[in-house]
Amino acid sequence: MSSRLFAISFDAHRPESLAQFWSGLLSLERADGDGVALHSGNDAGYHLGFRPARTGKVAQNRLHFDLTSSSPEDQRELVARALDLGARHADVGQGPDASHVVLADPEGNEFCVLEPGNRFLAGCGPLGALACDGSRAVGYFWSRALGWPLVWDQDEETAVQSPTGGTKLTWGGPPLMPDPGKDLHLELAPDGDPEAEVERLVSLGAKRPDSAHNGSGAVVLVDPDGNEFRVLAEG
Repeated sequence: MSSRLFAISFDAHRPESLAQFWSGLLSLERADGDGVALHSGNDAGYHLGFRPARTGKVAQNRLHFDLTSSSPEDQRELVARALDLGARHADVGQGPDASHVVLADPEGNEFCVLEPGNRFLAGCGPLGALACDGSRAVGYFWSRALGWPLVWDQDEETAVQSPTGGTKLTWGGPPLMPDPGKDLHLELAPDGDPEAEVERLVSLGAKRPDSAHNGSGAVVLVDPDGNEFRVLAEG
C-alpha cells in the first residue's frame, strides 16, 4: 500500500477568493471535481486545495510555500503582482538584509519569494518548496508515507522530493512553533483500500485524533509532530 500527494490545501475562510489570489499569482488553472482546487502545474502532480474553515489564525503558519524566481526582475515582478492581488509584507524575523521577500496572502498565510540562483530548489518549478516547521522524525515519516526519497538529511533538517521532481517538502528541525490553528495541510489519495492505508500510516507513526472523519468521508490523522492531514476516500 501507498499514497500519492493529492493536494496541499489551505484552511480558507473564503475559498473562492483565496483560490483566485493564488491562480492570479501563479497563472494556475482550476481543477475539476468537488471543492475549490487548482492544478499546481508541478512535476510532483498535486493540486492546491482551498477547504472551508472557521478556525482563526493565531500564530505563524507551520507550513508555507517558497516561490522561486529566475532573475532579480522576476522576483520584483512576482512580489509586485502579489501585492496588487491583495498580499502584504510580513515580518517573521527575517531581518532587513534578507535576500528573500516574505509576504502573506489575503488570509494571512505566509509565503516567501526567493532570490534567483537558489541551488537547492533549482528545477523545482515556481512552487519550489513547501517549507515546514518540523522534526527530523516527521521528515522520515513523510518519506515513508509518500515513498519520496530523502534529498536532504543534515543537522536535524530534512527534505523529500517526488521521484518525478517538482516541489520539495522540507522540515527545519526543532523547536516546533505553536499550533497556528488555521494552516496548510497535506491530502493523500490511497492507491488501494483507504482503511488499509490508514492502518499503514498509523503503523508508521501517525495518530488518530478524537474526530477522525469529516463530512467528505476523508479520514483525518496527525503526523508525529501533531500536524493534521487527510486520507481521502478516493482521489
